[in-house]
Formats: sequence, structure tokens, C-alpha cells
Amino acid sequence: MAEGRRDPPHPLLPLPPASKRPCLRPAPRGPGPGPGYGSGLTSHRQRSPESLLDCAAKAVAEKWAFERVEERFERIPEPVQRRIVYWSFPRNEKEICMYSSFQCRVAGEEGPSTATSGVVVVGVGPTTTAGGGGTTTGTTTVGTTGGVGTGDALPFRRGIRLLDTGCVENVLQVGFHLSGTVTEPATTLEPEVTHKVAISFDRCKITSVTCSCGNRDIFYCAHVVALSLYRIRKPEQVKLRLPISETLFQMNRDQLQKLVQYLITAHHTEVLPTAQKLADEILSSNSEINQVHGAPDPTAGASIDDDNCWHLDEDQVREQVKQFLSQGGYYGSGKQINSMFAKVREMLRMRDSNGARMLTLITEQFMADPRLSLWRQQGAGMTDKCRQLWDELGALWVCVVLNPHCKSEEKSSWLMQLKKWSDMDVCPLEDGNYGSELPNITNALPQSNLAQDSLSRPRRTVFSRAVEACNLHWQGSHLQRIISSDYYMSPSYQRDEESLLFNPQGLPLWLGTRTHAHNHVPTACARVDALRSHGYSREALRLAVAIINTLRLLQQREMDIYKHQKKGFHSICSCPSPDLLQRGVTTTTNLEGWVGHPLDPIGCLFTTLTETCRVDDDSTMDTGEGEPRRPVYHHVPVWGSHDGGESYLTLALEVTLMGMGQQRIMPEGLYAQEKVCRNEEQIVTKLQELELDNVLVQTLRRQAIQLLEAGPFSGLGEVIHRESVPMHTFAKYLFSALRPHDADLAYKVALRAMRLPVLESSAVSGDMGQPRHGISIVTNRYPRWFTLGHLETQQCELASTMLTAAKGDMLRLRTVLEVIQKNIHSSSLIFKLAQDAFKIATPADSPPDITLLNVALELGLQVMRMTLSTLNWRRREMVRWLVTCATEVGLRALVSILQSWYTLFTPTESTSIVAATVMSHNTILRLSLDYTQREELASCARTLALQCAMKDPQNCALSALTLCEKDHIAFETAYQIVIDAASTGMTYSQLFTIARYMEHRGYPLRSFKLASLAMSHLNLAYNQDTHPAINDVLWACALSHSLGKNELAAIIPLVVKGVHCATVLSDILRRCTMTAPGLAGIPGRRNSGKLMATDKAPLRQLLDATISAYINTTHSRLTHISPRHYGEFIEFLSKARETFLLAQDGHIQFGQFIDNLKQIYKGKKKLMMLVRERFG
Repeated sequence: MAEGRRDPPHPLLPLPPASKRPCLRPAPRGPGPGPGYGSGLTSHRQRSPESLLDCAAKAVAEKWAFERVEERFERIPEPVQRRIVYWSFPRNEKEICMYSSFQCRVAGEEGPSTATSGVVVVGVGPTTTAGGGGTTTGTTTVGTTGGVGTGDALPFRRGIRLLDTGCVENVLQVGFHLSGTVTEPATTLEPEVTHKVAISFDRCKITSVTCSCGNRDIFYCAHVVALSLYRIRKPEQVKLRLPISETLFQMNRDQLQKLVQYLITAHHTEVLPTAQKLADEILSSNSEINQVHGAPDPTAGASIDDDNCWHLDEDQVREQVKQFLSQGGYYGSGKQINSMFAKVREMLRMRDSNGARMLTLITEQFMADPRLSLWRQQGAGMTDKCRQLWDELGALWVCVVLNPHCKSEEKSSWLMQLKKWSDMDVCPLEDGNYGSELPNITNALPQSNLAQDSLSRPRRTVFSRAVEACNLHWQGSHLQRIISSDYYMSPSYQRDEESLLFNPQGLPLWLGTRTHAHNHVPTACARVDALRSHGYSREALRLAVAIINTLRLLQQREMDIYKHQKKGFHSICSCPSPDLLQRGVTTTTNLEGWVGHPLDPIGCLFTTLTETCRVDDDSTMDTGEGEPRRPVYHHVPVWGSHDGGESYLTLALEVTLMGMGQQRIMPEGLYAQEKVCRNEEQIVTKLQELELDNVLVQTLRRQAIQLLEAGPFSGLGEVIHRESVPMHTFAKYLFSALRPHDADLAYKVALRAMRLPVLESSAVSGDMGQPRHGISIVTNRYPRWFTLGHLETQQCELASTMLTAAKGDMLRLRTVLEVIQKNIHSSSLIFKLAQDAFKIATPADSPPDITLLNVALELGLQVMRMTLSTLNWRRREMVRWLVTCATEVGLRALVSILQSWYTLFTPTESTSIVAATVMSHNTILRLSLDYTQREELASCARTLALQCAMKDPQNCALSALTLCEKDHIAFETAYQIVIDAASTGMTYSQLFTIARYMEHRGYPLRSFKLASLAMSHLNLAYNQDTHPAINDVLWACALSHSLGKNELAAIIPLVVKGVHCATVLSDILRRCTMTAPGLAGIPGRRNSGKLMATDKAPLRQLLDATISAYINTTHSRLTHISPRHYGEFIEFLSKARETFLLAQDGHIQFGQFIDNLKQIYKGKKKLMMLVRERFG
């Protein structure tokens, strides 16, 4: 990481300009040689009590500017000055780490949940600070173990290494200025380099840094780190001098002149022009410099009016954010910006004013992003990664403005700036590209019609919640008592009355308002996050406990109301429907859910409660290598609780379950819906990190039961709104966590969560397995469910989890199967479930589980029914898989699917895939069937084949013949089906295929009959000499010739009628004259063995047709012939002459034919010349 600097390398390092102020009062002279002598401060032993001087000096050094000390006291003894100067340097290494690395996490502290970059893990010394002011009694040192990402490449880690290897030298502290040299050791690529470092500090904060390394970055370079740590760890080795103005005051005129001249001589090339300019101004009585009393001293500390804050290079912050944004929000840049957000949270936690300052700089660059205007002009939404960054930006501003101890001037300034940003046209909206129907952070809006025009809604930007949070305050007496005491309770005599401030046990309640309590949970949790983020961990815990007590009470009241209403409905009708109950409940769900909320209330409460229970030791410390280790938690009793079994860990689990189980309407817009899914998965991941002991299991059971019985408050209740967010992901966690301890409850939760009511009331008929958008399923719904596919996948995963767990338990498997068949409407997902069940039921190293196999088969059968009449690209895979599954189940399953094929498969699938696979040799061996079983299976397959052939002879006839081949009666039946269908719906290609098959099987006469039928369907034009049916025609004629003269005589008229291509006819004629007919040797027939004459029947008819075809084709070709085809035409006439010569007077006919051509086409002189040359 590069280090941020102001100046290029310079031989004489200038003193940092940020800490100059005029020094007027001379220092008192004391006994002894003066402050210019000595080697520094005397070291003190560890554990020795501090002197009163040190205690006072530490307090003054931390809180007061040195100028105020000088003004307050007329005379300050030199020892007091020295101790104040000594204690003014930062004492906490964690603060140095914070300004030299993206995020620093001390063991025992939880980093911000949004941080995605690496984490520097630091070991803590004997004492730590509670805030950025450095209120320790000693110094906090950072251990040398741990790393982040690249580990030793970080400036802080490199600084420690430079310090440990003795690279820091010439360290001198003059007043509030520290200087020294840091030497970078030589490497194979770089020589040794020495850098000059200068640091100014004031009130335990570094106010400016300068290093000659020339690198520029947001954070301090390794050389500044090394020098700072040297001063913290080895203060006794640092030469300490009072501010230079004190030393100069002790000099007389000669000494001062000598000092100036020596200084100019040593650095004349750098300071001589400046020295001469200053001398001229001093000698001029009217110069500006003579109008000011005193002179600036960069070593005298800051003035009273200077801001007391750590050095932050604002230009570099702007530049780096701009650079990251220009990279388009890719993974690397998004990670860096998230790291900057984490740094802001870290600064807030240290109560460092630079947190808000840095956030302002980041926001300015975000608002200046040129892509905002482009997205707005194009009407396109920003990427998901960018949306997440904007969300975190808005949440951080809520955290900043809710600082419980910020000044009213600061809040007013922030409010003005936030409103300015929010009013800009390019400012992103809170819910993406859509309007918002969400409650105001301070005044809950009443629920309105979801179908109202989005243009009429208030425009809410990512900063709207921060603007609203500026109206919140911390002055309420009830709130103050909650966060300031662990034992705040109502008097016992008031607990029987209805109270909005305390629960029946007297514990305080808090949601910030007396109405619309549900809508103010995020606001109340934002206060918790603000307390925690600003370093008030104990106060945050107290407020979190009060909020949880309130949610408990609300949940119980909702449950009581629902039970009362349900009882009332039962008194009206014996079996009230859920719809009737639904209409009777007015508070069914919340418009603003807690999961996926911009303020992340559930994640905030969980993190606040669990970080105090986290065990951090060497075994759980993140060393920056590999995957982060799973956190370890232990129970910490709730402060002030009378229930000894209640801990912050149980509260964290309880409130997370309560929030995840909240019934809530699906928000509008793609991004908002994706955010709900993403946040739900993030919370489940946090829950999975908890090791469930007996106490947590009891909490889990109790809350699961309450969610089942809570009515409209719960998404797992008996009554849910059609558009409420499904509970599949949450229920999957509950099922896995509960099953080892209470299987009945686990299944009850998971089975109820399988609902997806948005599809139940509007599911379209047919296959639901194809990709679709919500609008295709719910045509009149508003808003659309863009994440419906993801939700259905989660529903499928929940079902798969239950199927896996119920393996071997027929009763549970049957229950799960019924729920799947009722609630899952996607054939692809049901097929996936069937495949999963099959895989689990047939392990490679143990016998199959027949109960789960039957479930897989049932699901497969359902998929077949759903996809039978629709198009599905996986249909063939599904059919093959079902046959495999049925084979594993056994003979009865195969017989069943064969007998009920018409409800599961198409005729083509039944014959070509199902029956063929069932009758294969592999299936017979796999099932080890005896003769009777094989015959039963074969009989079913033949019956299926004949039925399919009757229904779809075009596609199933050949398969039917194949399947029925071994049974004479069935084979004859199949053959007759083909004959009957030949004259109606079958094509010549299908008939030729079956005919070839019959010949191959030894049925030549039947093959001839089918070939004849095929020929009657054929029609080849004169120019179709490359038609794919030519081979079939030649084969059919060869078959007829081989059978005998009678068969040849029968097929030649069909050939003459259907084939008009001269070359094909001549080829047939030539083949028929080469051998004698009847060579097939049909039993009962005599073969004469003589060749057939072309001048007698049946070849005479073929010869005449061939000659006629040549004549017609010749005239057709000459009509549009071009010179480049003349040669080809001459060759065609040569073949025609060969055919003509087969006739007795063929040469005469051919001569007349040629003469006729010469006469008719005499205009084609060149062609006719070629004809004369070849044929005379």
C-alpha cells in the first residue's frame, strides 16, 4: 500500500505546517543547564505508582491545547512543561494501526458486519482505551501476530518489522514535533534507502505527517508507523526538548545570530532565499510581519482554535474513492470501498471525528459519479454491487447522525448536506428504480392500496432515513434511564396496570413510539447500532434488551388476539377457512419487513448481543491465512436480569428467530426482493455459527412453537397473506437445528413452511417447470415477484432436506410427499427432488432404501403427468430416469408404468424408450427375473406396443414390430396395423423403413408388399436425381426382381407412375437386365434362370417410360440451359443414347430425336454444333 505524502523528497525536510502558532510568552528559567541538555526522560519501573504530576500532565495533555495552558497559568515550571509535552503523544498503538491499515480489530471486539476486506488482528497489552481520546493509564501495544490479506505487506505490519529490526534512528522530539530517520533495508532489487519522517501531534492525536518516501495513500506509510511505534514503545530512548521557541528565548543576540548563520550555511541552497525574504520584511517597519506579535513555532502545538483531529489526507480519500468508482464496481474496487466503510465505522467506534469527515468525502465522490446521470438518462438500474455500496452509505449516515453526543451544530450541518444530496436528481432511490411505499422512520404511514400509482408516492432516496434520523434525539427520560442503568425497573406496585413503558415483570420497554410499534423496530435498532458504532457497547446492550422485551410482549399480544379471534370464528362456524380468518385479522403483515430492511435491524441486534459473548483467544484469532475461523461464543448473563438462565446469547437467538419469522409482504422491485433473499441467507449463516447447547435449544424450541401459534404475526402461523415472503430458507435452518432434539417439532415447522401462496391461488394449468417471470404466473399482481425462481428453488431445497432426513420412515416420507405434491408447481424442481431422493436411496456401499425409492418413483410419476402435454427440453432425460428408478424399485413398478403408459408417456416415448429399456438384456439381468416374470414383463410390453401402434402408427409401428417379434400373434397384429395405416397417415419413408426391417427379419413378401405401398406414395420429378428416396426405390426394385417376374411386373407400373427422373429409371432398367429374376428362391416357385428382354413385358413398359423421361427431361433442360452446362448436357445425351439402343429400333428413334433437337433449337448454334460433333 502506498503511503500518502504532501511533498517530494527533499534534502531538508520541512516541518509540517499544520501545527504552527505564534509563541509570545518566554519560558521560565529554572536552575540547571536548561532544556537543551540531557538525553530525555528518565525511565520508570513497571507497576510503580504514577506521580501526581504525571496524572495531572496526562489529563491536561489529552484535553487542553498547550496554548490554553500557557494562557491559563502565568508561570509553568519546566518539569511540568516537559511532562505535558511527553504525554501529548498518542499512547495507543491501536490508533496508529487504525490510520495505517484498512481495518484493525482488537481481540474482544467485533468488526463491522459490512467489512469485506482483510482484518488486522492485534493483540492487546495490559490496558486498552475505551475511545479515541486515549483515556488509558498506560499505553496499548499491538502484538506482532496477525495479518490481513497480504499480511506483512501492510504499512502497519511493515512498520512493526522496521521497528523490530532496528531501522529507526535519530529520533528527536522537540515540543510537539517528532522527527527521525527510517532505513529500508536493501533487497535484491532495491538498494538501502533512508527516509526522513516528521510528525506533529497535539492532545494525543497525530495532526500531520511528512515522509520523504513520496508515496501517496489515504493511510500512514510504514515509516511513519515505525517512528510512531518507536515513540510509544521506547519513550525513554527519545531525546525530548521543549518547543524550539523556549530554547531560542534562552539565547542572547550573539547566540541567535550564530544559530541563524550556521543554519543558513548548512542548508543555504534551500533556506537562503526564504531567509533573505524574511530578513527584508523584518527590517521594513511597515511590513506585515512586524504587525504581528511573536512568531510561529511549529513545535509549540496547536492553538486553541485549531480542530483537534487526527491527520487525514482528504485529497487522497477523494482520489481513491473516485478511482474505485471509475472501475465500475467490480469485485476488487467494491471490496476496497467496503473497506473504507469499515474504516469509517472503526473511527466512529473510536469516537474519532474523522469518521464523519471521511464519510462526507466518500459521499461527495459517490454523488459525483458520472454513471448516475447515465443510468438516469437511460432508465437503467445500477448493478447489484453498486446498490449494496449505496445502501451501506445510507446506513452509515444514519449511524453518524444518531451519535448520542454530537453537537447540535454538527447535526444541523449534516442535515443540510444530506438534504442537498437527497434533492439532487441523480441521487439513487431507496428501493432502486421503483417508488416506495415504506413507512417514514419517525412517523409510520398507514397501509395503503398496493396498486396505487407509484408517481403519487413520496420520493425516498438512500439518504431519506438519515434525514429523518436527524429529528431523533436522546433526551427522553425513559430512554436515558434505560441506557444508563442495568437495574432500571418500574415500582412493584405499578406492575399490575397496563403500561407502555414496562412489561408485567417491570422491565423497561422501548420502541420509540406508542403506535405502529412494528414499523419502528428498525428505527429503535438504528439507535442500538449508533450506540454500538460510537463505542457505547454497554448502553447498546441495555437498549437492545429493552427492544427485545418489547417484541416479546408484542408477540404475545398478537398471539392472544389471534386466538381470541379464532375462538370467535369457531363459535360462528364449526370449521372456519383460513380465508375467513384472514379477513377477520386487520394486522396481518407489515409493509416494512425487518429482513432486507435498509437498516438491517435483526443483524444489528444479533451482532450487538453476540459480540459481548464472543470468546477471542489465540485459537480463534484471525491470522489472515486461509478461511476465517468460526467464532466461539459463551453465555454472558444479562445485566440486571432476575432470570438466571437468560443470557445475551439466548436473547440474540430469540430475537433473530422472531425477526426471521416475522410475516411481511414481499417488497416492490427486483433489487428490494433480491435484498430480502440475500439478507435472509446472511442471517442464517450467522445463526449457523452458534453451537446449540441445551439452553439455546430450549430457546429455539420455545420460539419455534410461538411462531407456529402466533397467527398473523408469524410467517409460520396458520394464516398467512398471499403475498407474504415465504419462510423456506428460515425453515430449513430451523429443521436442521431442531431435528436432533425435537424431530416432531422440526417436521411441523418445515411442513408448514412449504407453502407458497402466491402460486396457490393463481397457478396456471400444465407444466410450471419452464423459466418464467412473476407476471406470467400472477397476471394482475402488483408488484411482480422477480425472485420467484429463487424462492421456488429454496422451497425445493427445504423439501429435499426433509426427504433426506425422513429416509426409512414411511409415515414421515408419505407426509413430506403429500406436501411436495400440493405445494411445488415446477416440474423441473420436482424432478430434481426425485433425483435427489433416488441418489440418497441408492448408496453405493449399502442396500437401497425401498421407502425412499418409492417416494422418488412417486415424484417421477408426477413429473411425467405434469410434462406429458407440454414441451420440456429435459423430457427424454426424465423418461429415461423414471424407467431407471422403476427398475430399482422392482418388477411391479415396471409392470405398473407399462400398464398405465397413456397417463405418463407419449406413444413414441412408450415404445422407443420405456418398453425398449424394460425389455433390454441389462434390465432382465438387473432384476434377476425368472421365466414367468420375463414373460409377464414381455406381455405388458407387447400390449403397450400394439396400443401405441394403433394410436400413432407413423412413429410407433416399427418399434411395435420389434417388440412383438417373438410372439407370432402379436407380430401379425402389429403388421396388420401397419398395412391398415399405410393408406392413411404413413409416409413413403416410414413404409420403406418398415419394409427394409421386414426384409432383414426374413419376411421378403411382406417387405415387398410394404415397399409397394411406399411406392404408391412416391413422386419423383425429372430433376430430382439426388432425392434421398432414390436408394429406397432402387432397393424396392431389387427386392421385386429377386422375388420373381410376377413381383417385378407388379412394381414396375408403380415405378413408372411415381418416378419421372430419367437417370433413375435407366438405372433401374439396367439393373433388371443384368441378372435373371427370382434369385431369392422363394419356396414353391420355379426359377427359369433366363435374363429378361427389354422388348417384352414387364421391362418394355419400363423402357418406354425411361425413353419418354429422357425426351421430356432434355426439352426441360434446354429451356434454360447456359453455355457452362453444355458439356454436362452432351454427357446426358450420351446416357440417353445408351437407353434408346436397348429398344429394337432404338438407333432410329435416337436419330430422329437428335434431328428434332437440331430443328427446334437451331438458335443455340454452339450447342447444336457440339451435338453434331458427338452424334452426327
